[in-house]
Amino acid sequence: MKVFRGFKHPGLASASAVTIGNFDGVHRGHQAMLALLKGEAQQRGVASVVLTFEPHPRDYFAELHQKPDLAPARVGTLRDKLEDLAKAGVDQTVVLPFDARLANQSPQQFIDQVLLQGLGARYVLVGDDFRFGKARAGDYALLDAAGDAQGFDVARMNSYEVHGLRVSSSAVREALGQGRMQDAARLLGRPYCISGHVVHGRKLGRTLGFKTLNLRFAHWKPAASGIFVVLVHGLAPKPLRGVANLGVRPSLDPTDVNGGRVLLETHCLDWPAELGAEGAYGKIIRVELLHKLHDELKYDGLESLTKGIHQDCDDARAWLQSNVSTRI
Repeated sequence: MKVFRGFKHPGLASASAVTIGNFDGVHRGHQAMLALLKGEAQQRGVASVVLTFEPHPRDYFAELHQKPDLAPARVGTLRDKLEDLAKAGVDQTVVLPFDARLANQSPQQFIDQVLLQGLGARYVLVGDDFRFGKARAGDYALLDAAGDAQGFDVARMNSYEVHGLRVSSSAVREALGQGRMQDAARLLGRPYCISGHVVHGRKLGRTLGFKTLNLRFAHWKPAASGIFVVLVHGLAPKPLRGVANLGVRPSLDPTDVNGGRVLLETHCLDWPAELGAEGAYGKIIRVELLHKLHDELKYDGLESLTKGIHQDCDDARAWLQSNVSTRI
């Protein structure tokens, strides 16, 4: 899959079948839509293209109006979204910066400048709740009428349901926020995971006897937070069992080396000797969050923090022994 930031790049398809959305989490509803998009693109002999936005439009308006509560919790990072879109077999993804210019385009300007001039759209597939243009004035009926007048096909995909539950990014966020990891996995079609480069941290963990793999979660408001039982992929032939903290680590100084940013800190219960003490830095890993043990806790000192980590490791081993022994 080729990824483009904006339209003016060599290699961007001159004719395309397009779907539009934030695709946060790339859940089973998204996957069904992408499968339909690929089929329509092949039938027409054009590229399958996803148009997505970074930042999320609601992030933009939250900052504009200085109302952080307007920003949605983020299921995945941009890296994870692009990986999932590539796995779905999309030919190209265009990432547009959602800014004042885009926010103030009329629906017709969006159709003319983005869909037709920018993407050469021959077919446009949207969800049943799709809105676009300034003040969300554009809807499916307007888009369909424009397609009829301007020579491109428009289709709408109805809601995708699993066991009677509408699959949506909001439903995934709710499941993650409540620690219902199995429900989130059903909606996503896979265990919830976060990937990225292992970065250096404060190295307090190794001082306490619990070396950690640190991944930065780029968004300030992750949908999930707390202490989790995990599997780590990318460091050894088999996934490594572990326990992880996703959040801001309330027991530590927010002015430390990571600047109070959201981190996923994972301690592997059995560290591969062949990696050595420093062997993971710079590697790309994928961490599956399988089961939530509890919310983040604020400990009153390093002794109580160490005791708490020991308990989390014991609880993670017990859960893995009962639930994952057949997988690895």
